[in-house]
Amino acid sequence: MDASRPPVDLAATAEPRAGATVWRPIVGPAAPRDLCTDCGISRTDDARRCGRACQFIKPDHAGLEARVHGRSRDLSKPDEVHFGPFRRMLRAGLANPLPGAQWTGITTRIAERLLETGAVDAVLAMAPDPEDRWRPVPVLVTSAAGMAQCRGMRMGYAPLLALLAPARAQGYKRLAVVGIPCQVYALRALEAELGFERLYVIGTPCSDNTTTENFHRFLELLAADPDTITYLEFRADYHVELRFTDGRVQAIPFLQLPLSQLPNDFFPLTCRTCVDYTNVLADITVGYMGGQGEQWLLVRNARGEELLELLGDEIRTSTPGSAGNRRAPVKGFLGNIQRAAGGLPLRRMPEWLRPIVGWLMPRIGPRGIEFARARVEMKALETVVHLRRERPRLLKHMMPKHLWSLVRPYGLEPTDDEQL
Repeated sequence: MDASRPPVDLAATAEPRAGATVWRPIVGPAAPRDLCTDCGISRTDDARRCGRACQFIKPDHAGLEARVHGRSRDLSKPDEVHFGPFRRMLRAGLANPLPGAQWTGITTRIAERLLETGAVDAVLAMAPDPEDRWRPVPVLVTSAAGMAQCRGMRMGYAPLLALLAPARAQGYKRLAVVGIPCQVYALRALEAELGFERLYVIGTPCSDNTTTENFHRFLELLAADPDTITYLEFRADYHVELRFTDGRVQAIPFLQLPLSQLPNDFFPLTCRTCVDYTNVLADITVGYMGGQGEQWLLVRNARGEELLELLGDEIRTSTPGSAGNRRAPVKGFLGNIQRAAGGLPLRRMPEWLRPIVGWLMPRIGPRGIEFARARVEMKALETVVHLRRERPRLLKHMMPKHLWSLVRPYGLEPTDDEQL
């Protein structure tokens, strides 16, 4: 850690410790829930709020879009059908990337700027567990220096929103939250009753999560020395990038990943039926899918514009590109998940062909915005297939109307029982 930074204390405490810039409050146990990603609401003093806050019970995506952004998505605009309401879509990167950050560090730099300018009293985000760099721990950060501890990717479930009550108890009235879609949905559903004077929401895309223990098993399949891996990123060029403590960098083609060796329940049903890959209810979404080697920003509302403006000339932006055609890859994905959901073995590509296709995909497959559209359609198809098989009565509640327009070209039509 940079010796010039103030000390950071990640110990769980009921009150922030003097001099600490990152505070990890003690939270209660989670209430038992079906289809739960442990966003943290069940750990609060009123666990019954899950009933109106959870996107896996009876969500109102269009209603919350209108409340947060002043309008729901315009279905006449193809990219809004896929990605939700937005004002601007950008390809971006920090001119001076932050050390230890995922990509260039736009998310944590925005949060730093909010604290530097005094726009917020605290930032609610994730930091690594002191015992495990990959395990996410929800923390409240009260100085810009403390955000350095939140850089990088974590894998696992963490009750982020359980810290809303401790934040209010400490008198924090202006808050920024960095969260994934299921956390942001619950936050927005309860926003009006939380009582914060100002709330900024920086969202990151998410489609699949798993337990930290499962993630460690995945790392063990990727490298002989998994404990030395310091960075993992699924890139839009069909490779997973690994970085190691000795400075090595390794890029593994998607087709060479050992996915067949993962257990069937590696990804829970919640993640296989998530309908909000792009974090639609955030003020600004910071991801990678449409970035083609850089980051991808969706500035969704006036507050999102305010967040981007905080970076000034620290950030370079350009218009995202788009190339290739998503139809064939998405259709092939649908066939595989239908077979998997039915308990049939996947159609596996011959080993000799994998390197050839792995070389071709970054060159002729969907790239840029077309890649992002493909991933959103894949998630929509996955939702329908898995809910029909495992929770058919929930499909009409969990599947937003606009997503049916994305799966219809691939032959999936809603029945009368699958629509409200």
